[in-house]
Amino acid sequence: MSTTTEQITVSQPKQGWKLPVLVIALAVMWWLLYGQLQNIADWITYTVLGLSPLSHLGQSVNFFFYDVPKILMLLSGMIFLITMIRSFFSAEQARAALGGKREGVGNVLAASLGVITPFCSCSAVPLFIGFVESGVPLGVTFSFLIAAPMVNEIALAMLFGMFGWQIAGLYMVSGLIIAILGGMLIGRLKPERHVEDFVWQIKVGPQTGITYKPTWDDRIRDAGRSTKEIVSKVWPYVILGIAIGAAIHGFVPESYLADIMGRSSWWAVPAAVLLGIPLYSNAAGIIPVVSALVAKGAALGTVLAFMMSVVALSLPEMLILKRVIKTPLIVMFITIVGTAIIFTGYLFNFIVR
Repeated sequence: MSTTTEQITVSQPKQGWKLPVLVIALAVMWWLLYGQLQNIADWITYTVLGLSPLSHLGQSVNFFFYDVPKILMLLSGMIFLITMIRSFFSAEQARAALGGKREGVGNVLAASLGVITPFCSCSAVPLFIGFVESGVPLGVTFSFLIAAPMVNEIALAMLFGMFGWQIAGLYMVSGLIIAILGGMLIGRLKPERHVEDFVWQIKVGPQTGITYKPTWDDRIRDAGRSTKEIVSKVWPYVILGIAIGAAIHGFVPESYLADIMGRSSWWAVPAAVLLGIPLYSNAAGIIPVVSALVAKGAALGTVLAFMMSVVALSLPEMLILKRVIKTPLIVMFITIVGTAIIFTGYLFNFIVR
């Protein structure tokens, strides 16, 4: 006797118009306010507080009052937009799209999905297990694990706001290449023997066959909740990072950083990567520091390599992954990704002059 699985679709409520119109109105207000942030920062710093634009303190305070709202606005807008886009694709669809794909195609798809997927260190284990139990090859899984923290909406939004679309685009392309090639290389090294045995014993749960297509109101509300949740978690890092960046911007001499992290220091890029590995931060906290370092004369490739190592090779993430993979595979992962980041740092220094 054969059995068939019947797909059940839940009926949808009627689409509303008030919430979409409200979002459009807020987007217009967002755009108008964003264009006035520098004027507002100047007014607060030089008129309300009475600081001199030529003083170190005045420059630092102006940097802080301009960058805090700018980064938080960019971050909120980008997260809201990405969450809306992501609402059209479920996690099950993502795993199904990657499962069974041959090498190369699967790595490209996994890295691309990583760009639009929120990721933090605490997600490493469930993501890894979920991909493995769905039949996704390990090399493809690692392409996702590399791309998700390194090239995410937070990093791209902040890079775009501080350096423009060219640098943000170059960073995205280089991060995707690292994720794709790194995952392919790990897959070629046959790392299955270095995965803990219990991971292979976990089975995929039964599928209910019930699908639900959200309305625009649902998507907007979910995007609003996601934006609020993420921003509420990262805003302290934003403020701390910008405060450090403001101090560097106003008080650290340009020649000092240019000598240490300039293009002439051949050892600066690998040293920056090694320094970043044991640290713990995220894009929200580290990119304002990157901006201030670059403004003071540090080479862009060097400080971006430092940022990449902090967000992609952080010690907490490695410790969490140790629960599901063995030490040789972690060493393999750090070596491959670290080498690729060093190469990318040198490439940025060569291209961006």
